[in-house]
Amino acid sequence: MTETNENVTWLTQEAYDRLSSELEHLSGPGRTEIARKIEAAREEGDLRENGGYHAAKEEQGKQEGRIRQLTQLLRTAQVGEAPKSDGVVRSGTVVTVRFAGDPDTEKFLLGSRESAATTDLAVYSEQSPLGAAVLGSKAGQTVTYKTPTGSSLTVEIVEIVPFGS
Repeated sequence: MTETNENVTWLTQEAYDRLSSELEHLSGPGRTEIARKIEAAREEGDLRENGGYHAAKEEQGKQEGRIRQLTQLLRTAQVGEAPKSDGVVRSGTVVTVRFAGDPDTEKFLLGSRESAATTDLAVYSEQSPLGAAVLGSKAGQTVTYKTPTGSSLTVEIVEIVPFGS
């Protein structure tokens, strides 16, 4: 994997270990536990009117979705420090922006929401409207993006530093 690979998710060792442990639990004991719940509910009788069975099946679906999400995330994860700043906004950088008409600045980490547990910063993914708009920008540039409500916002990139600096 190269540092410029847009599919890379930068994680600290702590975040990687935490997510790996979660995946290990969900894939092993977690699956066994949900299978027991489903079997116990199935033994209660008519499945059409069995709320416990349907709840356990829904829980199983959510758990399998999380397993797929974690598997993909860990497959593309780069553990360690984000690349040194070359002055370009990319995954693993802390970006300071100023919204048009607002004198205050806001800082956020461009990266995986899974990193949120290891920082007090807001975390935006590269797929979010703001994240996608600033990706590849340099300090001093101004970008405009559409919010989920359809309005347009303009931000100036004030500063870019590697996460953890």
